[in-house]
Amino acid sequence: MGIEQDLPPGEQLLPHFRRFIEHLASSSLSPKTIRNHVDNLWSLGGEIIRDLHYDKTLRKLPAERLLRQSVHELGGPAIHNGSDDQQRSFDSTCRKLHRFLES
Repeated sequence: MGIEQDLPPGEQLLPHFRRFIEHLASSSLSPKTIRNHVDNLWSLGGEIIRDLHYDKTLRKLPAERLLRQSVHELGGPAIHNGSDDQQRSFDSTCRKLHRFLES
């Protein structure tokens, strides 16, 4: 699954994800679309944690900064072992999250 040192940064990401999910839930999106965004957030968290393994200096950064560095107006990081359709869906969630974080 992961290692013990992955828990603190993952737990620090959760409040940011939770606020975004609450925002989605209060919108007019369908439950299926919201579930898709939640699945993509799970993938985003995994990609952020994966980056921490490749660059140990990232572990010193606050979770919000890691999140803001990962998403932008064009989407998010490349997902590992994902199809083109999965990447498009993931990028859509990352763009929406970026707009939410900027507002």
